[in-house]
Amino acid sequence: MRLSRMSVRTRLTVWYSAMLLAIVVTIGVLSYSWLRSRLERDLDASLLTVAQVIRDTGYARGPARDHQDAEALLRELLGPEFYDKSFQLLDPEGRPYPPAARRRADELPLSAQARGGAARGQRTLETVAAAGGDQVRVLTMPIVESGRVTGIVQVGMSLGRARAELGRYLETLLLLIPVGVGLAALAGAVIARAALRPVDEMTRTARRITAEDLQRRVEHRRSDDELDRLAETLNDMLARLELAFTQTRRFAADAAHELRTPLTVLKGGIEVALRAARSPDEYRLVLSSSLEEVERLIRLAEDLLLLSRSIAGPEAPRLPVELEPLLLEVLEIGARLGRAAGVSVRVDDSGPVTVPGDAVALRRAVLNLVENAVKYTAPGGKVELSLIEGGGVATIVVADTGIGIEPGDAERIFEPFVRLDAARGRETGGTGLGLAIARSIVVAHGGALTVESQPGAGSRFTISLPLA
Repeated sequence: MRLSRMSVRTRLTVWYSAMLLAIVVTIGVLSYSWLRSRLERDLDASLLTVAQVIRDTGYARGPARDHQDAEALLRELLGPEFYDKSFQLLDPEGRPYPPAARRRADELPLSAQARGGAARGQRTLETVAAAGGDQVRVLTMPIVESGRVTGIVQVGMSLGRARAELGRYLETLLLLIPVGVGLAALAGAVIARAALRPVDEMTRTARRITAEDLQRRVEHRRSDDELDRLAETLNDMLARLELAFTQTRRFAADAAHELRTPLTVLKGGIEVALRAARSPDEYRLVLSSSLEEVERLIRLAEDLLLLSRSIAGPEAPRLPVELEPLLLEVLEIGARLGRAAGVSVRVDDSGPVTVPGDAVALRRAVLNLVENAVKYTAPGGKVELSLIEGGGVATIVVADTGIGIEPGDAERIFEPFVRLDAARGRETGGTGLGLAIARSIVVAHGGALTVESQPGAGSRFTISLPLA
């Protein structure tokens, strides 16, 4: 079974157990190596002590004596330090002193390396194979008198007991490590289950939340830990979803209302025309009125389509857009609208500025602001456009001397289908989508659209776009 297909609880337990196993095995290897090294050092130190006692007691300089008498003397001097050890004395040429030569000369072999070291006055520690095949640790130490080597002392001890201790320790490790890791894995599973229980509760709560019940929230424990922050994040997401669903429902209701009004007018005019025979001029009047409503429906459908696309983001690739020519195109259209309404439209300040984006969409956003400014500016007023660059941002300003906006309505005007003066909006053919479309286009380009206004003193709309 692949690890990625396991549950989080199982993966935590597996990773915890694997890491613990690696740590315990590492500690076991290091402790085994340390114990083995320590045993060897203690054994070498013990052999050196015995060899120094043999050298310093004068036994090696005295007449040849029975080996058992020497062992008894050394056992009395050294006590437990002499247990399990054997020794022999050699002359400078490496030949055993009698009578040891007749009894134990084969117990401690003298290697060429040890003999050479003794001739140079150096002691040698080595592990050799005894006659019975047992591994023996042997210390070969020269006896130096008056600057010359007069004899050689060899002390040896079998490694069987030390190897047996190491083997028992290794068996203990091999037994305890799996048991310890198994118990740790069981404890890890219990801990992971307890730690992830709040996540299970969040999952069950999230499954009960539907589009019709977005008021429900994930409960958190106020412990300010990772799970609490996850619960807060989920609640924030649910709040945003609830707001989005509410706006979508309101948008659908407003769109249906906007569509119903021209359709009702269109249907009423046709029904009236069909109730009785009419003259050609009367039919022409009905058709003309119906055509106006159809055109209104077309504009509304186009605005709805453009708003949905701009909210989703620009579909065209982000290309460099020169804002100065774009502003001059908008000025030309705005000037025609202004002449019809008795409003002056001009450019106050401009310069070459380039931003990444969709030229058609940006042109529509600026044009919506200009059309909106002309609509709500009384005859004799003026609308000024400016384009400046600074701080890595391109800024387009559309200022008018119109009726202004109440402070509490400054953000509402960017919502779809919001018209602060519904009668005037109907008169000018507005749908209440112009500012919403403008803001969605600007936001899709990574910018911002803000407004500053005072009632009766005009408004100032500012578009901020990141430079190319």
